[in-house]
Amino acid sequence: MRKCVFFDADGTILDIEKGVPSDIKPAIRKLTQNGHLAFLCTGRSRAFIPKEVEELGFSGMITNLGAYMEYEGNCIFHRELSASDARFSVDTLRKCGFVPVLEGADYMYYDQDEYTTDVDWYADLITKELGSRLLPISGNEDRLHFSKISAKKTPGCQVEKACRELEPIFDYICHEGDFVGKTIEFITKGCSKGLAIAVICGVLGIDKADTYAFGDSNNDLSMFEVVHTKVAMGNASRELAEAADYVTDTMEHGGIPKALRQLGLIGV
Repeated sequence: MRKCVFFDADGTILDIEKGVPSDIKPAIRKLTQNGHLAFLCTGRSRAFIPKEVEELGFSGMITNLGAYMEYEGNCIFHRELSASDARFSVDTLRKCGFVPVLEGADYMYYDQDEYTTDVDWYADLITKELGSRLLPISGNEDRLHFSKISAKKTPGCQVEKACRELEPIFDYICHEGDFVGKTIEFITKGCSKGLAIAVICGVLGIDKADTYAFGDSNNDLSMFEVVHTKVAMGNASRELAEAADYVTDTMEHGGIPKALRQLGLIGV
């Protein structure tokens, strides 16, 4: 029976500094060779998917927390904010003391003098990886095409005020942990990893009993709500680990192939 497996990116199959561990590509290749479907399911924007992840051989991708979907290399769903909502969102976040990082299918937008390593230690790594897919917010205020915002907290930022004022436009996820603990993800209203998974499985005729999800952070909770078998990585947030059926090792210690073997999806 064909299974459908959904993999988060950062902290699950991808390290922002070291890339994809060497044991993951053969594991995903074996998974698809066994007749199963493998989907990337990430909060990253489509513009921020590295080439080495694209080369893993996924059947499709869910990016921007469900606001963008691909199957067999073709876009099947894409939702963006209106120009007025985009500008209002940026202005609101800045007034509330946040640094906005805007995430679209073709580009990411932020001002490099605002989003620095003082805000996130990995900001320069993102800038380098994006290359020409990065555009500044300044000068493009009326030409912003994005679906999601990673709002970076600064000292004294007004979390409740920002969430309240943006609530008509966005759902949001407050993160914990060392890597994304200073981030609130604002997601286009109604979009989520979980809903995207449900839509794709419905279209492809995949029964819930044949679905699996791997993740490590709170934005993976909506995946766990809709799949049958929930696998948390060894570095997972407390909330995600508690919701999991199975906690595997970290990705650096073979967590993906270990779990796929344990679940009978690939051979020994």
